[in-house]
Amino acid sequence: MPKLTFYPLDNADCCLIDLDGGEKLIFDFGDQRDLANTFDLRVDLTQTIRDNFAAAKKDTVDVLVFTHLDRDHYNRASALFWLDHDKAYQDEGRIRIKELWVPAAAILYDECEDEGKVLQAEARHRLIEGGGIRVFALPNALEDWLSKRGVKIADRLSCIVDAGTIVPTFNLATHGVEFFVHSPFGHRIDEGSPPEERNAHAIMVQATFMVGKEQTKVLLASDLHADALKEIAQITESHGREERLEWDVLKVPHHCSYRSLAEDGDKGVDKTVPLAEVAWIFEDQALPNGIVVCPSKPIPLSGDDVQPPHRQAANYYDGLPDSEFVVTMQYPSKTAPKPLVIEIDHTKARIERVAMSASFLTGATAPRAGRAG
Repeated sequence: MPKLTFYPLDNADCCLIDLDGGEKLIFDFGDQRDLANTFDLRVDLTQTIRDNFAAAKKDTVDVLVFTHLDRDHYNRASALFWLDHDKAYQDEGRIRIKELWVPAAAILYDECEDEGKVLQAEARHRLIEGGGIRVFALPNALEDWLSKRGVKIADRLSCIVDAGTIVPTFNLATHGVEFFVHSPFGHRIDEGSPPEERNAHAIMVQATFMVGKEQTKVLLASDLHADALKEIAQITESHGREERLEWDVLKVPHHCSYRSLAEDGDKGVDKTVPLAEVAWIFEDQALPNGIVVCPSKPIPLSGDDVQPPHRQAANYYDGLPDSEFVVTMQYPSKTAPKPLVIEIDHTKARIERVAMSASFLTGATAPRAGRAG
């Protein structure tokens, strides 16, 4: 059966998707663990993924997605994956990439830092060569960028997918999954939003899995803020495609930042009140028995931290009706976080439960999985 695996990485993202046919997709790769600190509770993502592929006898990831080029979404990826553009990243034991997915901003952004430059170089190389890549969105700036390098946009359209379409790499009939693109929008760059505003141009998709006759829908919302989600809701509703925002599993955007719910400054005292359009996505489009995954540090119980996760936003997500809120660094407990595995079958999605640590079990009452610890 298909499954999703989310890893305890603090404020960083990685979701491994396993398909029935043996294909593996990785959405983001934010390996944050301090390898010199034996008390660091974050997973050693690089070794974990390496072991996973070895156990499956695979040396290639079918799709590697960088929703945007922020460090918490790509850290240490260049140490694990084979990169075609430079022999320095082609030593034995690396995992090859069949297809790389990046937003157009990742091609156009000229001020990437350190490892981000390496991954950008790989994306640019693949686009110029015309294979092994999907670029999300088609701003005019991308056509200009290619033209300066002697490449016609017409010769690279097969590499480009736009919002409102299905990524042609997968389909329900053959693979049991399809990916509908919600973001980014090319017009945002053309209208003056600079590519370096990476969150605004990040990839968001709805993955629909088919097992038997049952569909399970997953929203992977990257780090989008409320204004982008508002526009997605408006465009989706105007096209009569409300079902494209339905969800059984929601990956909370931007590590539980209130700014993915409301405008800057509208955090709320105890609970963030979302924009109406954002509430429509997270409330009205929710399907029964939903799972809300928050890839973040443990939720603070008090205070008013500047950086996410924000307790006010967590109180909103935790209050969504008929759904379970799960924080990756708190599952199954704060003291012993483990990868969160969600299995998908003919009964939709369910969490593969793991044993709780002894320190967690000392409490008299076990709280909900998302707020445990």
